[in-house]
Amino acid sequence: MARRVLPGLMLVMLLGALDQTAVAPALPAVAANLGRFDLMPAVITAYLAAATVSMPLHGKLGDRYGRKPVLLAAIVVFVLGAFLCATATSMPELVAWRIVQGAGGGGLMIGAQAVLGEVVSPRERGRYLGRLGAVYVVAAVGGPLLGGLAVDHLTWRWLFALYPPLGLVALVVVARTLRLPAPPERPPFDVLGALLLSLTVTGVVLLSSGTGGLTPFLAAATVPAAVGWLVTARRAADPVLPLRLFRTRSIAIPTAVSALIGFALFGAISYLPAYLQVAGGASATQAGLVVTALMAGVLVTTTVSGRVITHTGRYKAFPVAGTATAALGLALLGTVGRATPLPLVLAALLLVGLGVGMVMQVMVLVAQNGAEHRDLGAATSAVTFLRQIGASTGVAAVGALITSRFAAALPPGTDPRLATTFDPERLAHLPDAVRDAFGAAVPPVFGFVAPLLGLAFVLAVALPSRPLRDTAHVADTTGNTSERSAR
Repeated sequence: MARRVLPGLMLVMLLGALDQTAVAPALPAVAANLGRFDLMPAVITAYLAAATVSMPLHGKLGDRYGRKPVLLAAIVVFVLGAFLCATATSMPELVAWRIVQGAGGGGLMIGAQAVLGEVVSPRERGRYLGRLGAVYVVAAVGGPLLGGLAVDHLTWRWLFALYPPLGLVALVVVARTLRLPAPPERPPFDVLGALLLSLTVTGVVLLSSGTGGLTPFLAAATVPAAVGWLVTARRAADPVLPLRLFRTRSIAIPTAVSALIGFALFGAISYLPAYLQVAGGASATQAGLVVTALMAGVLVTTTVSGRVITHTGRYKAFPVAGTATAALGLALLGTVGRATPLPLVLAALLLVGLGVGMVMQVMVLVAQNGAEHRDLGAATSAVTFLRQIGASTGVAAVGALITSRFAAALPPGTDPRLATTFDPERLAHLPDAVRDAFGAAVPPVFGFVAPLLGLAFVLAVALPSRPLRDTAHVADTTGNTSERSAR
């Protein structure tokens, strides 16, 4: 069954991954066209926040009602949001449609990962990590490239016009190939818990983005929501995100490592294309291509680690080495400047990619291996959910820190919006003072977040080393036993 459904799942994952890499290089042009340059970070944060909020909901709904209908619904919502984004006439409208798109995008990753957890045993899944890693490489290379090409040669709206046809293909392939048994009857869905968890996550993301005078109000709303969610999670018959999952080290540690990786990686990398364009004078296409060094590293180590894990049944060495390598690469990125040769920047990015490739997919694998079948979707969503919380807060927090450092580095009387109120034609005419200030403000922030990966390294050392289960949860297409041997 795995070979039959894999192409559709890879298309689904490509949809979600592309969006997180293609938009960043196009943001300056979007703002130049629609105005409201102050809302540029919100275009990314709105998607990430909506995707993060929806992840545990998609995971639990898949456990309860079946993976297939929930995954198909996620594809439809994502494509609808993308279509609406392409028609946006203002930045607030674009941000609103990005929320719709993110609500579907959160289900794409969770749904695809959970289906793989159903049909592929943890031991055998190592063989597939290279293929899954290739999806992220295509997204990371193709996304920024598409974003840059759209800005340089077409319009930013073409970015979102790509998703409807690709989504339609994914919808048809998944509908035709995916066959899973109906889940057993479950207790009533925890509606109150889902609402309180959504409010908590939204508050955390908005607080991390720097909300000025709204901070006391958001804190006053977020804390009670978090406390209420904890109460419902303890008392509900079938909570959205069961707290019992986090009593197991093989689930708790991967979720914590994923959160730290998400914060450090996405927080830093989301602003690298802007740094290269403003400080280095690169075009949007060139800035997007630089990220290929990082994803080349991801592809290499994801493929190699997956094959070794399948062959040996052991995984712990990879997240330990990966977190250390990524921390070193991010620390080196913190030392670059406008005069730094491009090969050195590429080398630092390659180190980050080599490290991340040994960690991200392995954390999902470890959590699924430690989860019961009834909690497969919840465990999968917990790891990816915490990574997205890290990514959402990382993008927001790093963006706020860069903005404040940049404003402080500008000569007195200079408008800090000059670094964002440009289109490709005006890029060459940015004042040197703006370029110098932006170039001095951004790289140290990359170094600031490197210690978070050091903490992830400590957690990886504490990761339990459990035997990988070599059976899948569902029957193959020939009707063999539902716990079919994978070897």
